[in-house]
Amino acid sequence: MIWPKKFIHIDMDAFFAAVEQRDRPELKGKPVIVGGNPQSRSVVSTCSYEARKFGIHSAMPTAQAKRLCPQGIFLYPDFEKYSAVSKTVMGILHTYTPLVEQVSLDEAYLDVLENKLKLADPVKLAGLIKQHIFAATRLTASAGVAPAMFLAKIASDMEKPDGLTVVFPDKILDFLKDLPVRKIPGVGPRTEEILHGMTLYTCGDLWGADPKNLCARLGKWGLELFHKARGEERRGVDPHWERTQLSEEETFAKDIADIPWLKRKLAQLAEHVFYGLQHEGRTGRTVVLKVKYHDFEQITRSKTLAAPPQDWHILHEIACDLLKKKTLAGRKPIRLLGLGISGLRDKDEVPAAMQGELF
Repeated sequence: MIWPKKFIHIDMDAFFAAVEQRDRPELKGKPVIVGGNPQSRSVVSTCSYEARKFGIHSAMPTAQAKRLCPQGIFLYPDFEKYSAVSKTVMGILHTYTPLVEQVSLDEAYLDVLENKLKLADPVKLAGLIKQHIFAATRLTASAGVAPAMFLAKIASDMEKPDGLTVVFPDKILDFLKDLPVRKIPGVGPRTEEILHGMTLYTCGDLWGADPKNLCARLGKWGLELFHKARGEERRGVDPHWERTQLSEEETFAKDIADIPWLKRKLAQLAEHVFYGLQHEGRTGRTVVLKVKYHDFEQITRSKTLAAPPQDWHILHEIACDLLKKKTLAGRKPIRLLGLGISGLRDKDEVPAAMQGELF
């Protein structure tokens, strides 16, 4: 088999919950939800596969998770512990290739066209990496192997947990033909809605689409989708990649004009963003609010602080202030709300004077 490019996507299985179950044997086989007190406005960071059977998923309010699974075991996240395990995993990946792009604590891409073991078979290499991770951490990872990064990511999610899915170069179109468009990374509820409105439900449907029509409805993203539906991607692994903003957003099932409801949603987004930065060991001072109104007009509003927010409540307060003073919330229905922090830096880069304000 000739591979023009060889990518592996490694994704740890239910990472936070799996670490807790590993360290506390009494939790094995039980529905574990990491994310805080269900009596608070916390959201689920991750949950065990036992909990997922009840319909629980990340970013869900913990109060809702409690209603779905009253017997669930709710734990506060221990980001220091998760970060330490993540460093072990990423260190393992670097023993196989220097071309590793870490995109979160539990997820990374590898370019293994050239690798330190000089193995020609990327599937065998992915298996060895999975074994190595388990031997060192007693945690399972799922892997996707493909000639394109986005295909490897899709593949790694196909057989979780502990899966290994391969998209061979000569089987790309077979793999994509019946794949729902929502499976393409970057396709969210709104894009899916637009594509379904054009009677485009699978990647195979996109093959016959007019690129001009896609661009008219989706801009440049439409042309990118046209190519990805055929397995085409130019992007390569960037070992020095580092995100400059961390954000979360949600498109609502119906347009919302209720200010208290929007503030509650911002609380969920604020907590998820804040703890996301915590477990990446990063921080930032610019709070960014994104709003898309019912007529699809989209705006962003931001505020740069003297020091990074010290907890998610402060982030929530600033977001609510931006919503009230800088948007038409309450007067114009909203279909999407997003919240993020930009200008990210590693925590150890924050000046000492600012650290004093931070803590």
